[in-house]
Amino acid sequence: MNAYVLLILAIVSEVFGSSLLKATNGFKRFLPSLGVIIGYGTAFYTLSLTLKALPLGMVYAIWAGLGTALTACVGLFLYKESFHLKKFVGLVLIIGGIVLLNFANGVAL
Repeated sequence: MNAYVLLILAIVSEVFGSSLLKATNGFKRFLPSLGVIIGYGTAFYTLSLTLKALPLGMVYAIWAGLGTALTACVGLFLYKESFHLKKFVGLVLIIGGIVLLNFANGVAL
């Protein structure tokens, strides 16, 4: 399977797991807790497969950065969290950092 497809799966799985953390109520609710375990398990497994073909620094920057940005968006829409200029600027900086790291590694997005 293509390393970038695996990376996307790792990101989506991590966002899924992270998004369910709030619903676990401190791991007191079974189904959301199971979703967190499955989400993170899948994320780390696919991330490890991605690292067979792509450099660690680049992969981790993309995974962590996009995971953070997408999880913030899930919080905004699913959990009705506030969104303001500082949060927007922070997300833009995260995404900008990912782009710069990829260009530094010679990878065009």
